[in-house]
Amino acid sequence: MTIPMTRADWQGVMPAITTPFTAELSLDLPFLKRHVSWLISHGATGIVTPGSLGEGATLTHGEKVEIWRACVESAKGVPVIAAVSALSTREAVKIAQDAHEAGCRGLMVLPAYVYVGSWKETRAHAEAVFRATPLSCMLYNNPIAYTTDFQAEQVAELAMANPNLHAVKESSADVRRITAIRSLVGDRLALFVGVDDLIVEGIAAGATGWIAGLVNAMPKESVDLFRLAREGRHAEARALYEWFLPLLRMDVVPEFVHLIKLVQQEVGMGSERVRPPRLMLDGPAREDALRTIRASLLTRPK
Repeated sequence: MTIPMTRADWQGVMPAITTPFTAELSLDLPFLKRHVSWLISHGATGIVTPGSLGEGATLTHGEKVEIWRACVESAKGVPVIAAVSALSTREAVKIAQDAHEAGCRGLMVLPAYVYVGSWKETRAHAEAVFRATPLSCMLYNNPIAYTTDFQAEQVAELAMANPNLHAVKESSADVRRITAIRSLVGDRLALFVGVDDLIVEGIAAGATGWIAGLVNAMPKESVDLFRLAREGRHAEARALYEWFLPLLRMDVVPEFVHLIKLVQQEVGMGSERVRPPRLMLDGPAREDALRTIRASLLTRPK
């Protein structure tokens, strides 16, 4: 029986994991299981899949179910959180229900793709997903990628009306949003930073969690940075952050999937393979990325 997450479970560093592919671009489930175990062994408090970093839009519904089951098997009780993204509300509800059946303990709920509706429509879509299962839910706000922007007042409305909404992934890249949401809901919602190069600032503003990208390749450094910032060990956090920033900034460019997978390959924990329409980096773009990655690895903190 799946035990849903509680509000208290939404904390710490939760990787938004990449989706590994074989040379034929089918799912590499054996590596996926090993990757999940490795991330958890380094302190990951949850596994989020398959979001935009997981190339969710290139996966069939059946493949998503396979991924959830594999992650649940490897997570050994650590929560697996399904990203729910769809063109229609009906499809989103089905994704949520099948994720629950596959053993996921939480949902990360995105607005509907393509159609950007009114607040009435957007709220109805989100609430249909929240109410489709008993699972604990995180609202994902990323106006840069999805155009829809959940304002702080709208987040508060949703929190008041939906008891199983427990967290927000804030990816507007405006650290003031964290302060604004907290001023309206207090500790009712767990607030997560959703962009890698804002984590120290986000924690200073009151965030208690991080849906992270570069953690796929560097879990120890990610968990250490989060812990130092949360503990107020500012000098140590600053030193680690400054070293890490050239890599963390790879999470906030259009080629973030390509780049994070390339970092994984360079540290020996993954492959740069992506599914079309993405194509692997080549030429000067790949050479520039490799220079940055290899320079960082040469000065990697002990």
